[in-house]
Amino acid sequence: MDPEAAALAALDAGALARDAAAAVRIPSLTGDERPVLESLGGLAERLGLEADLHAHDLSALRRHPGHPGEEAPREALWGLTATLPGDAPRLCLNGHVDVVDPGSAPWRDGPWSGTVRDGRLHGRGAVDMKAAVVAALHAAAAVGAAGDRPTVVVQAVASEEDGGLGTFAELERDAAFDAALIPEPTGLAVICAHAGALTFRGVVPGRAAHAADRLSGCSALDRYVRVHAALRALEARVNADVAHPLMRELRLPYPLVVGRIAGGAWSSSVPDRVEFDGRLGVPVGANLGEARAALEATVAAALDDGEAPAEIRWDGGAFAPAETPPDHPFVALVRRAFADELGRPVALAGVPYGADMRHFTARGIPCVMAGTSGLERAHAVDECVDLAELTAVARAMIRAVIRSSAAPA
Repeated sequence: MDPEAAALAALDAGALARDAAAAVRIPSLTGDERPVLESLGGLAERLGLEADLHAHDLSALRRHPGHPGEEAPREALWGLTATLPGDAPRLCLNGHVDVVDPGSAPWRDGPWSGTVRDGRLHGRGAVDMKAAVVAALHAAAAVGAAGDRPTVVVQAVASEEDGGLGTFAELERDAAFDAALIPEPTGLAVICAHAGALTFRGVVPGRAAHAADRLSGCSALDRYVRVHAALRALEARVNADVAHPLMRELRLPYPLVVGRIAGGAWSSSVPDRVEFDGRLGVPVGANLGEARAALEATVAAALDDGEAPAEIRWDGGAFAPAETPPDHPFVALVRRAFADELGRPVALAGVPYGADMRHFTARGIPCVMAGTSGLERAHAVDECVDLAELTAVARAMIRAVIRSSAAPA
């Protein structure tokens, strides 16, 4: 049996489904990932991989000039690597285990149920993306049946949802990779470009006055309305002439959204303060500093009225845009591996969100994302993943890893 066939035969789809369900049953909100990482470390050892559960130096990471930002409270940052020793090349399969809050709406089975029904695994993290991390572990273990093989390191990381500190920390610890694949939910397309994203907080000041004499004051809300219109115009300008061909295919490649607004203290008073939080999309190839400056200039121009200026703070996650050239050999290798597994052509695509892919490309490591469908169910009530697709992604990862040994250097 040839190495690829041997590795594919070694993959146990039933065990993959059971282990993915077990991972979903362990709550792992961003900031509290250690229990699921401990469980996955035990799984890696049972699969014959070399597991290394470790705590990162959080204080040192927060002082690092490249610190990618955080939003969730955190007292510690844990990571897990699971290694299959082998020859060159040295490949990374990366995925995050932190998940967002399940919200207040009721779930049919509960967010941590790990229920399997009608071929789907249900629960928070089923599609984004604890099940895919388990698939990567099983794929790496199956490659072990191939005899001669490349070295594979599975990184199970924390803190992706609020900025990507987990992957940043892992690559500070070990970045000696020839290529990386992240099985995020991509609709079975191969993603080789993603937008950047910057979170910001703004305060628009006004001057309070009694409602009966409102003209003697200056409404912060009225001033914010001008800011909102200016931000919408900025979004239109950024998306008017999109350079990257894959990003150009998207309906809105670089969204700019204000997601929270708060202001005013009393119905009979002119509001003297409006706060707003938002997210700025950053084009592929753009500089984060220039993107910040463009938004700040837009807000300042909208409020050029002689009143006090707005304050803009850049808090939370800072996702730089990223790209692996579509004609890179690793892109072609992964695309062919998925196409052969699925029995059909596989699209290349760009996506309008930030991702951990950027941490690899920033270090010159070619990286793509390719995973199951179901992105629309991520962060939603009744999140689930198709187990047949999950198995297909694991098999495609096996194909890509095995074929990387024969790929030209």
